[in-house]
Amino acid sequence: MIDLAIYDMDRTVTRTGTYTPFLLHAAARLAPWRLIAAPAVPLVMAAYAARLIDRRRLKELNQRLLLGGGVPRATLAPVTESFADLILKTNILPGALRRIAEDKAAGRRLVLATASYRYYVEPIAARLGFDDVIATGSVTGLDDIIHSRIDGENNYGPAKLRLIQAWMAKEGIAREDARIRFYSDHVSDAPVLDWADEPFAVNASAKLRHLAARKGWPRLNWGI
Repeated sequence: MIDLAIYDMDRTVTRTGTYTPFLLHAAARLAPWRLIAAPAVPLVMAAYAARLIDRRRLKELNQRLLLGGGVPRATLAPVTESFADLILKTNILPGALRRIAEDKAAGRRLVLATASYRYYVEPIAARLGFDDVIATGSVTGLDDIIHSRIDGENNYGPAKLRLIQAWMAKEGIAREDARIRFYSDHVSDAPVLDWADEPFAVNASAKLRHLAARKGWPRLNWGI
């Protein structure tokens, strides 16, 4: 039996979201002039709230605004590393650190499953001691330029369960041979919480609190 501990990242392990802060961090270091486009970011978010665009397009447009259509991986690497350092210093919940250490000590394979982009999540995951990352991919050309377009599915909602299952298949892990615990703060992860053997509602949003009460899922507060 393989024991997996799968964690959502934003507002589960971190205090706040990381996507827009990363884009601002990267723009300030790579092309500060692009910050003049920052006021357009709330407009893109408003278009998403009004259902004029989907979540995938929201992310692609904001990245294009603040980073451009494509950035060489080698150029982006130092920025993702400095952002990971910043996140570890300022944005990790203490309860998350304790639970990660407990799961690791218990021999569980640690997996970070997040809608955030893989290219900046991997350095954060490495610093936290995760074994694997399942995240939203970016279109990358043969010239190793990371483009603003998403490669495959945005790892959010029902897609997260599909991508976790695809990762397990790739790793040769059969569902019946795995004991899976999953931690998340948001109701969008209900499909994975339902599927897991040990679901935990962490720092739960209002909708997830109600669902957790109905389902009998344990609730955790990692802010203390």
